[in-house]
Amino acid sequence: MNRRPLSVTLVSLLLAAAGAVGLVYHFTDLNLRHPFQNDAVWIEVIRLLAVVGGVYMLSGKNWARWLAMFWIGIHVVVSGFHSLPEFAIHGLLFAVFAYILFRRPATEYFHTAGSPG
Repeated sequence: MNRRPLSVTLVSLLLAAAGAVGLVYHFTDLNLRHPFQNDAVWIEVIRLLAVVGGVYMLSGKNWARWLAMFWIGIHVVVSGFHSLPEFAIHGLLFAVFAYILFRRPATEYFHTAGSPG
């Protein structure tokens, strides 16, 4: 089995940690009587996707790498409606994620570690 690159491990842990912290932080925004009254449910779903993506990237699941790119892509789009510096930071993070997760060592890891058998 191919060893997981350190950069993939770091991105996976960062993604899972950011999702977990966000889940806890935004949990108080949920109103269980009217869960869809504000965007809190959708924020929690996005945070949960980060945790799932981070955890499954550690086990080499290729779909999790695409989920991570989807997750950071959502942040780029949403931050486009906010300030220019926020958009730039998320755009830079998107580029860093893409560079790390689609380099040859990462691609080899995801294609061998995540394959059955």
